[in-house]
Amino acid sequence: MRPSKHPARRAFGLFSALLTVLAALAALLGTASAAQADTAICEPFGTTTIQGRYIVQNNRWGISEPQCITATDSGFRIDRADGSVPTNGAPKSYPSVFNGCHYTNCSPGTSLPARLSTVSSAPTSISYSYVSGGVYDAAYDIWLDPEPRTDGVNRTEIMVWFNKVGPVQPVGSQTGTATVAGRQWQVWSGNNGSNDVLSFVAPSAISSWSFDVMDFVQQAVSRGLAEDDWYLTSIQAGFEPWENGAGLAVTSFSSTIETGDGGPGGPGEPAGCKVAYKTNVWPGGFTADVTVTNTGSSPVDGWQLAFTLPAGQRITSAWNAGVSPSSGAVTASSVTHNARIAPGGSVSFGFQGTYGGNFAAPAGFSLNGSACTTG
Repeated sequence: MRPSKHPARRAFGLFSALLTVLAALAALLGTASAAQADTAICEPFGTTTIQGRYIVQNNRWGISEPQCITATDSGFRIDRADGSVPTNGAPKSYPSVFNGCHYTNCSPGTSLPARLSTVSSAPTSISYSYVSGGVYDAAYDIWLDPEPRTDGVNRTEIMVWFNKVGPVQPVGSQTGTATVAGRQWQVWSGNNGSNDVLSFVAPSAISSWSFDVMDFVQQAVSRGLAEDDWYLTSIQAGFEPWENGAGLAVTSFSSTIETGDGGPGGPGEPAGCKVAYKTNVWPGGFTADVTVTNTGSSPVDGWQLAFTLPAGQRITSAWNAGVSPSSGAVTASSVTHNARIAPGGSVSFGFQGTYGGNFAAPAGFSLNGSACTTG
């Protein structure tokens, strides 16, 4: 048998081919992992958490036909949006991503609700991807209320329309124009029966923008639709479709609340705190009674207690607080009757849950962003 003229080259070729196969396999596994990171939601009010700090919600409330969205690492997209509603009425849904609290569902670790007088700035950025068909608006919502509300409808809604397609208009009527955050807007004002609505409509589509939410909040204050001692409760970005909507996407979203010198103990500011976490455990289930004590010298108005449930634990019900999501990094938020914790005072709430494996308590707690002692 004649030996190969280039045995080393043949060995190198086999090694190179093996590397190619391994690289392709790694790419395939990476793609699969990325796909697994996306979360499909078809339940009308289904939600999930992204980036460990924002909540994506399907929020289909105005129609019975199916709507499905997919939450990504940076936002979400609408995959299916069947049916239509009259364009002279309310939209069929508001799929969106938010920071803050929406009907007791509070994003993990949020500093909202926050008293307006304590917020020095609220920087945010958003990127939208549009489609040519359908009837919809791209709406950035800002919610305000006299109380640190984490449930129900707030008193004032600010809507910033980045785009609109089709014969739709905001609630109320146009009252003029204004320059806000360096851009020109049509200004609309009205009431939808449950809250006041102040809308700013872009003359042409905006696909991405970074701005300060407080620029729009001050517009509401100057028009008598809010006051400085009110609360910013949530910041939301999404779409209001009347017809179709498939293909629309929020490709990125960020929201930060920065506090100034509004005094210690306000929402989002450091506060001295102590947490007592008592449990009753049985095979596969448990209850937790949590007492939060304000060890600082100023009251805490509107509180959020953040903690991480050990793996395998899931909350099934809660009382005296809104707790979300049901597993992982969760946030318990005050309700109307226990929103204030006086200096030296305490509030208590509880929840029931399930678990697998060995039971354990959360490792730590933080109140409005400040670490608490336990005991």
